[in-house]
Amino acid sequence: MSQARTRIAAPLAAAVLIGGGLTALSLAPAQAATAGKAAAADDFNGDGYADLVSGAPGGTVSGQANAGYVAVTYGSAKGISATNKKLLSRSTTGIPGSATAKQSFGQYVTKGDLDGDGYSDLVIGSRAADAGSVIVWGSAAGLTGGTAINTYGRSPQTGDFDGDGKTDLALFAGIAAYGDDPVDQRAALFKGPISRTGVPAAKGDFIDKSQWWGYGAEDASCQATDECVDGPHSIAGPVVGKSVGDINGDGRDDIAIYSYGGDGTNANSVLYGGTSGFKKGWAPGAHGSLAVGDVNGDGYADVVNGDSDGSNGDESGAVRIAFGSADGLSREHLQTFDQSLPGFYGAQEEGDRLGSCAAVADIDGDGKAEVALGIAGEDFGGKTDAGTFALLHGTATGVTGTGSQVLSQNSADVPGVAESGDKFGADCALLDLNGDGRRDLAVSSTAENASEGAVWAFPATATGVTATGSVAVNPHDLAAPATKALLGTTLR
Repeated sequence: MSQARTRIAAPLAAAVLIGGGLTALSLAPAQAATAGKAAAADDFNGDGYADLVSGAPGGTVSGQANAGYVAVTYGSAKGISATNKKLLSRSTTGIPGSATAKQSFGQYVTKGDLDGDGYSDLVIGSRAADAGSVIVWGSAAGLTGGTAINTYGRSPQTGDFDGDGKTDLALFAGIAAYGDDPVDQRAALFKGPISRTGVPAAKGDFIDKSQWWGYGAEDASCQATDECVDGPHSIAGPVVGKSVGDINGDGRDDIAIYSYGGDGTNANSVLYGGTSGFKKGWAPGAHGSLAVGDVNGDGYADVVNGDSDGSNGDESGAVRIAFGSADGLSREHLQTFDQSLPGFYGAQEEGDRLGSCAAVADIDGDGKAEVALGIAGEDFGGKTDAGTFALLHGTATGVTGTGSQVLSQNSADVPGVAESGDKFGADCALLDLNGDGRRDLAVSSTAENASEGAVWAFPATATGVTATGSVAVNPHDLAAPATKALLGTTLR
């Protein structure tokens, strides 16, 4: 097995795939305690426990509706709790900018050790096209301070995109309008390390020059600012924040993204990392959730697309997995399934919205990643759109329904009660919150309690996850803005 492939297959591979690229420093921070075994990319205070980020872009802050905030619940040997937390908004001391109505701060988040100090940092983006992003810096005391990144607030992503062992930051600007023609969208690649003033070690061409077309090579202003993208195509950015991993095994992280092609057409794509910028390639599906991880254990990261609307138009949902290889993704190496997959608990029904979220990581330690999927439209017990989530196991040939788990708020030991319209399964993430070396599962319901939102955490076991010891956190528990906060819109 080559060194590049070993890198993905190693026990810490899920940290690369979900956290987005580990540096040598972040693997073994000198300052950090080692009480837990969580991936360093998920750990802001270096204590060995993953910290959960929950975006609440609908929250009212300083009287501004939909200004948005982020809730960080720090991990511990007992997992997360509402008391060990940090609330971040544009009104938080040290965070640049000010709370603005409809900014939706917290719509996008990503993690990674950007300055190379051994502590993961948090990048927070906004839905507002001109709001930019904020880097909040990790330390032994947790997240502190903030640095503004102007212009680029749409789906920031961290990873080692050029393979130099340092965490880079891929940035996307917002698209002001979607029309009949595809629109040019600004993007930037900040190469790590990034200083706490927001200055990267270098800025790279975002798109490899071999793929410039339309304006690209002839546009002096584009070259001068290192913000060239591929002509008239839009790079809308990742659908969710868990879409980074090494798909072609070249030692460089890649990004699964959603693109807008104009005239109402959408398509998922992959940006393959390289020393001279990204190269764009095919990915499964045209919309929906995206997650990256090594499902079949061959050493290459795979791309999971949850199409909750469903290609058949009945919103029953479907899942597509494109398997990585030395040549990247191929349309010929694809698995497509729904709840009719043999062994998948439950039945495929209209409106189920299978794939409302997706997360990928190896929970049971067999070298093949599990796939968590939201089923936000699931009906049961006389409740409409109450929602559930599923966990399925990876095998050498792809996902299997054998041994699948499906849980809801009505399952034994799960906090809360299922209600119509909860849409439990809005987003999901796999990260080691209790530091035992296994990825726990966080799941959200943004519609909970009149769209206040809530987040649940389920401990991992040797065979999956368990409701025993699961916890739920809502805005009231956090002493955070609650009205239509949409807590859990993004989990990371």
